[in-house]
Amino acid sequence: MRWVTMLYAVVAYLVFWLCSAYLIGFTADILVPRTVNHGPVSGTGQALLINASLMLMFGVQHSIMARQGFKRWCRAWIPAPMERSTYVLLSSLMLGLLYWGWRPLPLTLWWVEGGLAVALWCLFVLGWVLVVYATFLISHGELLGISQAYRRLRGRAPCEIGFHTPGLHRLVRHPLMSGLLLAFWSTPHMTVGHFFFAAGMSLYILIGIHFEERSLVRAFGDRYRAYQATTPMLIPSLRPLYRAVSSCFMKRKRSV
Repeated sequence: MRWVTMLYAVVAYLVFWLCSAYLIGFTADILVPRTVNHGPVSGTGQALLINASLMLMFGVQHSIMARQGFKRWCRAWIPAPMERSTYVLLSSLMLGLLYWGWRPLPLTLWWVEGGLAVALWCLFVLGWVLVVYATFLISHGELLGISQAYRRLRGRAPCEIGFHTPGLHRLVRHPLMSGLLLAFWSTPHMTVGHFFFAAGMSLYILIGIHFEERSLVRAFGDRYRAYQATTPMLIPSLRPLYRAVSSCFMKRKRSV
């Protein structure tokens, strides 16, 4: 079972990155056969119903499997090191179902060109860079199930991850979600379908953060409450930047 668990984790990991790469093309409307603006055509009402159902299915699966009660139930049926990989695999497959079933709504809300379009594409790329970088801030392997399977393969005990705030976590509590929101909304060509996708995913992200933070408060208590009180959720505060600039200015003034 150790090698089976490791192979299962590797397959889930590869499927995750395949679906994540497709999501970039899906939202950018490039390189992949079905995107947020290109796919099977339906009437407006039917398209809205199908798209809403697909996002709801993804959100429900993603949320239920993230709950501690479901994790305990899952571990009663499969080895504990496979639980995270199962979550990663099924979430990725649900994204694949969303890509396959998505119905475009091509009416244009805005379409900009020139320098503003370049700026929006830069923000889009920045958003995805933040997403990838954020997976490595805490533990990339733990997040995607690889570390759990590797420890089982080597016969090592499970690892408990404590509370810490590396890198971007000092600026916002959820940098990965900040990156996703930036990527979903930064486009020079916003259609009704893209807007519906971005709005639906943004709503799910906010709901997911609410439940995640409840779990973090239960796990870390006053330490996490203090972190909530001092660190914004998604949008960085300008105060640290202002203090840094002011400090540099004062030092330079004193040196003169």
